[in-house]
Amino acid sequence: MKRLVIALAIAAGACAQKTVPLPHESATRFEDFVEPGIPQTFSGNPAALASQQRGWRFLQAGDFRNAEREFQLALKSVPDFYPAETALGYLELARKDAKAALPHFEKALLTNGRYVSALVGGGQAFLALGRDRDALFAFQSAVAVDPSLTDIRRRADVLQFRGVERELAAARQAVKDGKLDDASKAFAAAIASSPDSGFLYRERADVEIKRGNAADALTDLEKAIALDAGDTAAMVQIGDVLASRGDFDGAARWYGEAVVIDPNDAVEAKLDAVKARAEAEHLPAEYKAIDTTTQLTRGELASLIGIRLPTLVQSARQKNAVVVTDVRNYWASTWILAVVRAGVMDAFANHTFQPRAVVRRSELALAMSRLLVRLNGPGGGRGRPVPAARTRFADLAPSHLAYPAASTVVAAGVMTVDDDNKFQPSRIVTGAEAIAAVSHIEALAADERK
Repeated sequence: MKRLVIALAIAAGACAQKTVPLPHESATRFEDFVEPGIPQTFSGNPAALASQQRGWRFLQAGDFRNAEREFQLALKSVPDFYPAETALGYLELARKDAKAALPHFEKALLTNGRYVSALVGGGQAFLALGRDRDALFAFQSAVAVDPSLTDIRRRADVLQFRGVERELAAARQAVKDGKLDDASKAFAAAIASSPDSGFLYRERADVEIKRGNAADALTDLEKAIALDAGDTAAMVQIGDVLASRGDFDGAARWYGEAVVIDPNDAVEAKLDAVKARAEAEHLPAEYKAIDTTTQLTRGELASLIGIRLPTLVQSARQKNAVVVTDVRNYWASTWILAVVRAGVMDAFANHTFQPRAVVRRSELALAMSRLLVRLNGPGGGRGRPVPAARTRFADLAPSHLAYPAASTVVAAGVMTVDDDNKFQPSRIVTGAEAIAAVSHIEALAADERK
């Protein structure tokens, strides 16, 4: 028996002598590996902790065989010791086998989903496998748990930028190729990678507009502006979408905001156009129907002049009140009173205007000639005199009461004669004809303002 005890003692001594000495403590071959921390729950397992610490020193020294032995000893001592499982994942990364490393990190995270070392290691494994999006998620998750990981944050930023660049390039190429569905998906991927980049929402909005998804486009554009309050391009796009949908008031608001931030002639032109459309939308139905009427009335002509040429009408307004007794309940009463007070059209001697009476060419010529006088005379324009017209008509002698006005408007190009050089002073005016005459005056007024 005594001999047996001595033999066992010698054998034990022989085993102790085979213990591998630890490498130099400063050895760090893998500085980007995050050493697994030991949670407080494992503090009562000194054998597992000792093996874990020894294994990590062997790993950093490049002694993979002894590192693996120590990590396995730790797991044998405590089967759910996930720091050792994580360390085995890093060991496989050190061996350049990311595919073998990934299951170790995943197993550790199944036990503790917020374990920073496993999140970082998993990110490195995903990165080595070319799964950038998964790597980005892992790194961002690690930083969310431990914001002090500045190096990991930088790597996440680089990955995010790289991913956005790649997805953005794919999206733009899909747009060029006319593959709008693919472009929309690519923009969605880019936005998922960089949800705070407003320009991505704006570019996707372009795609959604082309796909006919105006509501989705508006949502994207509003998000772009929420991220960047000075994104005038997005504001203009919203204006364009609303204008295309007939919401001219809404379009004017967005164009107006864009112009305030960044004055732009093209946007101002859009603003003027939608304002005009908005005003037209609020006009009476009777006014909107003027262009199709075959017999223009005096009330309709007054409204056309008052609405289309407000500056000329207001500048010629007379101070003396004019009494008109039959337009109180007529839809164009406001404009009738304005043009009568401006002297562009006349009330009759009995103080009636007779808004439903038809307009003949001689009457239209008189109103247009008076507007020309206001445009070119002291009250308007640059004081350019009305041409001294002596036009010859086949049906209108110079002695005719309508001749001066007819001669003036024809010479100015506001009204025309027929193929037989007849002015036809008694012919009833159509809505389209009156609109053409007023539009010509409008164009002359615009030229005067330049």
